[in-house]
Amino acid sequence: MLGAAWRKSSHSGEHECVEVRFAGLSQIRDTKDRAGGTLSVTTRSFEALVACLSARKPPGRPHDGPVASA
Repeated sequence: MLGAAWRKSSHSGEHECVEVRFAGLSQIRDTKDRAGGTLSVTTRSFEALVACLSARKPPGRPHDGPVASA
């Protein structure tokens, strides 16, 4: 799958952020520093990362359980 297109994160808005492409492996790079290197991971690992990030709680809610009291 050579020549697969890089896609910018939909959460980037007008700001540059990260780009991904799927060319055998999932590849991730910094949009502002495209020559700075590429992180390559298996597509399965990338999908697990996305699932984990999607399940994260919003800032200020680090856990689901009740807060222990003294």
